[in-house]
Amino acid sequence: MAKWGEGDPRWIVEERPDATNVNNWHWTEKNASPWSQERIKELFNDLSVNTAEANIKITEVEKLEGEASANNRKGKLIFFYEWDIVLKWGGKLNSGSDKEFSGKIKVPNLSEENDISELDIQISVKDEDQEGSKLKQIMLKLGKELVRAQLAKYISGLKEEFSKGMILPKKRKINMEPVANSEKKQTGLKIDTTNIKQTLKFQCTAQEFYDALTRIEMVTAFTRGHVKLDPVKGGKFELFGGNIVGKFDELVPAKKIVKQWRYKQWPEGHYSTSDHTEVTLEQIGVPRGEADVTKDNWQRYYWDAIKQAFGFGAFFT
Repeated sequence: MAKWGEGDPRWIVEERPDATNVNNWHWTEKNASPWSQERIKELFNDLSVNTAEANIKITEVEKLEGEASANNRKGKLIFFYEWDIVLKWGGKLNSGSDKEFSGKIKVPNLSEENDISELDIQISVKDEDQEGSKLKQIMLKLGKELVRAQLAKYISGLKEEFSKGMILPKKRKINMEPVANSEKKQTGLKIDTTNIKQTLKFQCTAQEFYDALTRIEMVTAFTRGHVKLDPVKGGKFELFGGNIVGKFDELVPAKKIVKQWRYKQWPEGHYSTSDHTEVTLEQIGVPRGEADVTKDNWQRYYWDAIKQAFGFGAFFT
């Protein structure tokens, strides 16, 4: 496996005719605060808390103070965000009186330094009588988790939206020599193959992961190079300067991607099939001499790159 920072040049295409921000050396920054404010307000506008015991809604964002930005330094995306949030909620018990209760939800420090699962979320109710206390307990149990889920959507959306155009292809020569133990063979000859299976977990929805592999701007962000991509059945793709090519056999949004996949150094005309189902990779027909380096490159140039580009790194149960 290539050392971090060296990379496997057979998978990398890096050429910029305009020489803009060559090798992504300069710090570039985008202001994500206005977008963040709109997105957070949208996520908490008239949001129902799913419970049979009561009719509860998070009604609006009362307070939203802070800032957010996306930065690129030496080819690495860095996201900064820090928000102090106060939400309003209201509701009543289904088995109680018709009395309406209201309260607040405070999130004093939403930032990249704090794990979403460890956020300090404070719940209060205005009239804490017997019914009010019961509603508060429901909010402590279900409301907190709903707030975490919505804020996770904000964070993943922030990283998806502001990764666009932040990473520019670099300039580097490409070594097209095959790896050791790789044998060139004529089309039609039987070759020794093996299968690769990997199971991974990402902090994102199934749709977000599907988009990361089928939306050209997102594929460009994590491959950091020119991409050709036609995400329809029978559509072709070309990544890393033509070093990876293939076509889509099956596309089921947020569920499944099946594609014929070929590395340029493999025997001419030979493709493997990779099947992504709920972030499970099954790749059949990989030349045996290429199996280890192919597994390493999936990890480095797909999974690690996707996590770095879009912030899908941690998984929460």
